[in-house]
Amino acid sequence: MKKSMKNTTGADGKAPGNRGFTLLELLVASAVFMVIAGTAFTLFAKQQLASEMVQGDVGLNLALRNAGTQLQLDLANAGSYFYQGVNIPSSPVGVSIINSKVVGSSCYNSTTKTYGATCFDQINIIAAANPSTYPPVNATNSLGGNTPANCSDTSSGVAYAQAAVVNGVPWNLPKTAAAFKQHDQVLFLDSTGTFFTTAVLNADAVVAGSAVKLTFPATNGDGTNTLANDPLDITACDGNTSCTVNNKLQISYCGDDWILKLAPISYQVDTATNPSNPTLTRTQSGSTANVMEQVIGFKVGAATWNSSTDNDVTTCAGGTTTCFYNYDSSSYTNSATSGAMAYNFSLVRAVRISLIGRTTPNTDPNYTFRNAFDQGAYQVQGTTVVVNPRDMSMND
Repeated sequence: MKKSMKNTTGADGKAPGNRGFTLLELLVASAVFMVIAGTAFTLFAKQQLASEMVQGDVGLNLALRNAGTQLQLDLANAGSYFYQGVNIPSSPVGVSIINSKVVGSSCYNSTTKTYGATCFDQINIIAAANPSTYPPVNATNSLGGNTPANCSDTSSGVAYAQAAVVNGVPWNLPKTAAAFKQHDQVLFLDSTGTFFTTAVLNADAVVAGSAVKLTFPATNGDGTNTLANDPLDITACDGNTSCTVNNKLQISYCGDDWILKLAPISYQVDTATNPSNPTLTRTQSGSTANVMEQVIGFKVGAATWNSSTDNDVTTCAGGTTTCFYNYDSSSYTNSATSGAMAYNFSLVRAVRISLIGRTTPNTDPNYTFRNAFDQGAYQVQGTTVVVNPRDMSMND
């Protein structure tokens, strides 16, 4: 008996299992794929931007934390190694602050996303060098005596020092001279810690007769100096002509007074190397290291001692009665004594540093985020460090 055979071919003459996609089916499938892929890539791009923002925020936060910690560590040690005697000194040099005074215009260029050098403050954290390696020495004259009559005058550009004594062991003159090199900044300090001046050596110290000879550009007759010869701004008052520093300056240092080598640390923002990347730098012993990149704010203020039990209007820039931290070092004053004492670091009791950073500016045209600080295409974060330097006088 014969079985009936069904026709299993399609209209195109091919078996159903061997049929391919029609052109219309391919077009529809491609369109669906393109819609799905486009949506996926759009979501991916948005997620990538969000991820970059999160990564930038995290990196910026870590940079601010590290920079703040470094500043705190250095500031806590301001004034170290000044105590060479019972009362040396009563109010040590701990910090000197140089405030930028930009008036009337912003120092931010929104087109190039750059900041200028005048946008930022500078702080010098001042300490004496480690006395075990660079011991303090007593002043004298060319005769090398240690009496109050053996004196040097810094306005002459020459000063003499006696041989150092370290842990009760006397050093000879050549070994003492070897501790003072060209470009070192030294502090002349009287035996009570009340009067001082400073200078930068322009040659290595040498033995001259019975003393160590130090040479430097002469100080002014009142003990002040220029910024070129006092880059730490201890006696230069940032170039101001009327500079009294609380009448603590003098030029004569004798057998029981001190000469100390300084070991300062300076923080400032470098905008010259790369204007699009302002970098906070830390300089010590002639070596400069980068602390944090993309810094767009570095402001330093100080709380100063005054005689009032409330806010003293004379300690505040602009005459305000609600001034706690003064951000204009040229107006540090003390109403308990006569006259203004510009740049009087001996009044500083606490330091406040405001540090603002940004993520790297984003040049992607799809990056539409703009921050509220300067409307730049980057995220912005800030931190504040407040420190009472432990070696500064708090007896007031």
